[in-house]
Amino acid sequence: MKFTVEGFRAWKHKCVTLLGMSGVGKTHLAALLRRHDWFHYSGDYRIGTRYLDEPILDLIKSYAMRDPFLRDLLRRDWITIRNVIKINDLGPVLSFIGKLGNPELGGLPLNEFSRRQALYREAEIAAMLDLPEFVRKAQEIYNYAHLVNDVGGSLCELDEPRVIDLLARHSLILYIRVPESDEIKLIERAQADPKPLYYRPEFLQAAVRDYLELRQLDYVAQIDPDDFTRWVFPRLFHSRVPRYEAIARPHGYTVSSKDVALVRDEADFLELVESAIARTA
Repeated sequence: MKFTVEGFRAWKHKCVTLLGMSGVGKTHLAALLRRHDWFHYSGDYRIGTRYLDEPILDLIKSYAMRDPFLRDLLRRDWITIRNVIKINDLGPVLSFIGKLGNPELGGLPLNEFSRRQALYREAEIAAMLDLPEFVRKAQEIYNYAHLVNDVGGSLCELDEPRVIDLLARHSLILYIRVPESDEIKLIERAQADPKPLYYRPEFLQAAVRDYLELRQLDYVAQIDPDDFTRWVFPRLFHSRVPRYEAIARPHGYTVSSKDVALVRDEADFLELVESAIARTA
């Protein structure tokens, strides 16, 4: 969608997709707007509760089956296991994605890590293709006036044009850019608490090769999972920036994470979007 400021103001049922790296303020904005009659559609929440629910449960059960006591209870259907995910706590999804490296340090072998990465990619595509239906549900079932689409930081990695086309048709795409002066802060914050991430297969292959050479290791099983995640994040960050830009230039509008941090209510957010539209126009 392309807008004028007047057209955006007149849009009766607004739908805004927030695009950008994890940590730039997407979920902060979504949580704020939820308090102002906006439906919060979280891509990762949809992934965890719908498209990866069974794989996550299968993983938990595979660990439970290693314990003789729990194995007997599961096989007799005397206990059930439920996957509990919250919008502000996506722990089961992150645990399923996992980290690459030494199993003794909590890492995954390359083939299993790649399998889970592929499952996550398909789940993220499916969750984004669900957006139009949730726009309808938000209005007709839950009586929300507007919807904010809080997408994962890996959206730019999917290489799936139909997803971007759909988001551009049904929402205003708002890209939250990190100024160069704040890049180091975001990278250091991510490195201080390394979380599981999605990597494009080509990117992962090159990163693993370079990491093994740098650390003088022979096998993926020798990789320290947290060390690899810390090492690879700056590289991932800088590889994603041009991908975000390639989406935002033809399809969306751009704001700074500094300006996002100043948003305190719906009025501030709408003013932020209108300023971005005006700059583009």
